This record gives sequence, C-alpha cells and structure tokens, in this order.
Amino acid sequence: TGPVAGRPRARRAPVVPAPVLAPAASSRPATPVDTKLVERPGPTLPGWTAALVGVAALFGCVVVLWWVGAVPDALTEMFGLASNPYNGIGIGMWALLTVAVSLTLFAFGGLGRGRVGHAWVLTLFGEYRGSVRRTGLLWVSPLLLRRRVDVRLRHWRSEPMPAVDANGTALRVVVLVVWRVRDTVRAALGVRDHEEYLREQVEAAMARVLSQLPADAFHEAAPTLRNAEAVGEALTRMLSAECRPVGLDVFSAQPTRIEYAPEISAAMQRSRIAAIDARHRDTVLTSVVDAVDDTVHRLTSRGLVELDDYERKVLVKDLTVAFYTGRHGLNEGN
Repeated sequence: TGPVAGRPRARRAPVVPAPVLAPAASSRPATPVDTKLVERPGPTLPGWTAALVGVAALFGCVVVLWWVGAVPDALTEMFGLASNPYNGIGIGMWALLTVAVSLTLFAFGGLGRGRVGHAWVLTLFGEYRGSVRRTGLLWVSPLLLRRRVDVRLRHWRSEPMPAVDANGTALRVVVLVVWRVRDTVRAALGVRDHEEYLREQVEAAMARVLSQLPADAFHEAAPTLRNAEAVGEALTRMLSAECRPVGLDVFSAQPTRIEYAPEISAAMQRSRIAAIDARHRDTVLTSVVDAVDDTVHRLTSRGLVELDDYERKVLVKDLTVAFYTGRHGLNEGN
C-alpha cells in the first residue's frame, strides 16, 4: 500500500561516507637508496680470546726483558727469579719486543662491551665494513671506526606543530611516533641525522594528511579530523613509506591533540556551540513533526474524527505548537 494521504514520508538518516585519508599518488620521485648500503655482520672476535692473546703478549714482553737483564734486581728477587747480566738489547730482541708490545696494544685496544639495544657500525677509511649487534665482551679491530646506533624501540612526542585543514583553518597538532632503527648502516651512513630526518618527515606527512579533511563539520555529517584512528593510520602509512629507505621502521604515528590555533580558537568554539544548538533544535523539531504525524494518522485511521483540509491544517498547527512547547520546556527543565 502507498503512503497515507497527508502523511509525510519518513526521512532517511544521512549516509556519512567513511573517511578516506589514503595518500594520494604523487609524481615526485621516490627517496633514492644506495644499494651498496646493506647491513651485514661486522668482523668481531670473542673478547676472552683477545684478552688471552693480550696477556700472552704481555707475558712475552716481560720474558724478553728478563732474558736480556733489563728487569730490576728487586723485581727478580721478589718473584724468586735468577738475575741475568744486562749487556744491552740486540736487534733481534728489539724486534721481539716491538711485536709483543704491538700485539698487546692491538689485543687490549680492540676490547669493547656490546650492550643490549645498541649496535656498532664499523668503517675503515670511510668504507663500510659491517655492523655488530652482539652483546657482551667483544673484540673489534682498533683500526675500525665505531659508530654506536640505538636500535631499541623508541618513541618521540612532538611539540605543538602548526598545520592547516582542508578549509585552510590554522591548527596546532601534537603527534606521538613509535619507531625503531631497522638497518643500522642506512640510518648511520645513508642520511646525515636519522632522528632529524624522522622529525622533518613527521611534519611533512602531517601537513599532507591534515589538509585532506576539515577539522570540524559544524552543519553537516561529514568525515573530519576528529577521527583520530583514521588520521593515525594515514600518518603511519605515509611515514613508513618515507622512512623505510633510510632504514627506519615506523610502527605508529598517532595525533594526541588536534586543536585550533590560539588566535582563532575562541571564534571556532562559538561556531561549534552554535552548530550543536542548531542540531539540537533540528532534532527536537523532527521529533515533534513525527509525533504530530503519528497522532493525526491514528485519529483519522480509526475514524475518531473526520477532517477536511482546513481542519487538518489547524489540528496539525495546534498539535505542533503544543508538542514543541512541551518538549522544549521539558528539555529546559532537565
């Protein structure tokens, strides 16, 4: 059956499209990547092995000095050793001493402690030689230059950064980023400062994402930047793509606060209050109209009253005024 005469059709709720914040295709070139910068294990030895070699070389130095009589008599008597006459140190003994001293310095000079959550990037004359992620006592050649890199899971909370939404409204945004160094050589050698690079990319990605939607839709049901989950997912995807070439993994980039700039916050707050009040009035009016329609329909369909067009209009007007006044007074009382 068709709709009852004089009864308005039920209004459908507006369909709100889901927020679309996927990064748009860009014609700019991708971040260049040096294919030679790939992390690989660096040359290391167990620390105890190097320590034993150093002790043995040091003992050899002492034996050579004792053999040539260069050890003071007081020390030989202390350890119960025979004293040898000192007749000078020959070329052969000098060579042995040089080798033993060099081996001692080389063995002890390369000892280091590998810490959990840290890695070493090793270079020799500017050329990458490998990375060390092992922990404990290690030996690395003293000729290699070590650069320590923090590979722990880290987080960075930004200061309030300026941005604009799709309407050009000035905003202040705070972002929390959770990240980690994945490739130590690219993070240490592929970019001048990977932490500064990450901060700059956060600001750039935030400007691109926030400019796609308005901060608020006061007078319509539309996607806005108040959907923190959608904004965070878009920021995370964009940052991951930008930071992956330099060896960084971005796990999460979530806006913790999106607010209007101080110079416009008061005006936008008034607009928001006005919009809330308008939506409230519209909701009350819709409820009153539905109640009037239902009342008139019941009266006429059950044969309780017979109304012509003029009487129907008068009844609808009186019921609307009565229902609206009662509903408005009830809301104010609450």
